[in-house]
Amino acid sequence: MKQFTKDDTVMLLIDHQTGTLNFAANRPHEMIVSRTRALAKFAKALNIPVVLTSSQEDHAQGPLIQDLQDLLPQQFADRVKREGITNAWDDENFKNAVLKAAGGRKNVIMAGLTNDVCIVWPSISMQEEGFNVQVVLDAGGSPSQIADDIAQQTWESQGVRTTTINQIISEMVHNWATEDGQKVLPILFEEVMSKVGQFS
Repeated sequence: MKQFTKDDTVMLLIDHQTGTLNFAANRPHEMIVSRTRALAKFAKALNIPVVLTSSQEDHAQGPLIQDLQDLLPQQFADRVKREGITNAWDDENFKNAVLKAAGGRKNVIMAGLTNDVCIVWPSISMQEEGFNVQVVLDAGGSPSQIADDIAQQTWESQGVRTTTINQIISEMVHNWATEDGQKVLPILFEEVMSKVGQFS
């Protein structure tokens, strides 16, 4: 298992929209948003490239959540607005944006809404094309726990790894005593550890 580092990783946040958030019924929306904020802050702190994408913003999916615009204004402005393609990797504009941002990096952190539609397919497609993909499960969700479980089983059967916010950050920082560790610890405490017990 290859350990991800800040220098060989790109982050993809897919369809964290005000409407798609309502499609995720299997975990608290506040959890999904806090984990998404943590990912955005983490990437910003360690200069990890981020690509944002949305689907049909003028439909039920709605705009990307305000947190992403506030934390990643340039990436928000550059977001890839898909016209309905469920597998974002099949969208040439998204694929080109990812390849440009990655600059040869082969490790991918992916999270979004919903896991059973908008995450399962691009994660598998990218894994098949030679990327190492990890899906941050708690920064997304599905309409039901069954849907989430089946999506996870499907991508894992194709070599995609499942992770959580604490796990991926600790994997990449590796040592809290480093400069990077000191940058990231406050993010974890603010967005994750301070909320322990709030989400069932």
